[in-house]
Amino acid sequence: MVGGMKRRTPPRELAGDPEAWPEADLTDPGAAAVQHIARTLASAVAERGLSLRGLAEASGVNRQATADLLAGRSWPDVATVARLGAAVGIPLWPRTAKGERSG
Repeated sequence: MVGGMKRRTPPRELAGDPEAWPEADLTDPGAAAVQHIARTLASAVAERGLSLRGLAEASGVNRQATADLLAGRSWPDVATVARLGAAVGIPLWPRTAKGERSG
């Protein structure tokens, strides 16, 4: 499986305090990326007054998949992140250590 055994564990469960998601301290870089995506998306959704249903209609991403991403219960794929970012009009992927966009 891509990502190894850690992908069996939801990102939030890799935090020292999973209940603190999405503000929990994380050492796993993959889980930290999902956390950043979740925080950025949650902020954009709130600013735009979108519901999960409205976001699903705008993005084509199932609202349960979005809810799971926001709660740290899933590992979103690249297409999901791209579609959600396009729907809210901002890039969701975290910046690299050098301050450049990844990829």
